[in-house]
Amino acid sequence: MANTMNARDAISGALAECYVIIEGNRYNFMQIREFEAKVENNIIDVAILGRTSKGHKSAGSNGTWSGTAYFNQSILRELLYRYQVNGEMVYFDIQVTTSDPTSDAGRQTIILKNCLMDGGTLTKFNADEELLTEDISGTFDSWEMPEKFTNLNGMI
Repeated sequence: MANTMNARDAISGALAECYVIIEGNRYNFMQIREFEAKVENNIIDVAILGRTSKGHKSAGSNGTWSGTAYFNQSILRELLYRYQVNGEMVYFDIQVTTSDPTSDAGRQTIILKNCLMDGGTLTKFNADEELLTEDISGTFDSWEMPEKFTNLNGMI
């Protein structure tokens, strides 16, 4: 019989940690309830003499992040305000650790470097909504992976 993943090794996202590091201050961004960071590679076509099909080559990448947070913090709005007042766009880092103690995969930590926000919600209310949330998104220049998941039994 082939090796298969154990169900316990599926990672529960509820136990993740997220921190925002702004000008040396590390904030526990516990308001976030959903988060995703992606890297999109810019793959270009390469015409090659003597071939009918084109080759492909990586020509850079672009990092983006997005999430949904409860509307109960002003830290990110303060950055938008600073930009409005003095034109200073403040770069920051986002550190996300994903772990689940029931999984043999262990922990993974990704740090998004030199993040910027696309914009943001300044204020809101909705009398019919039980909990207020806000969508946040932006870009990052690079990333680090100081911790990575352990290869599960049977992967190698």
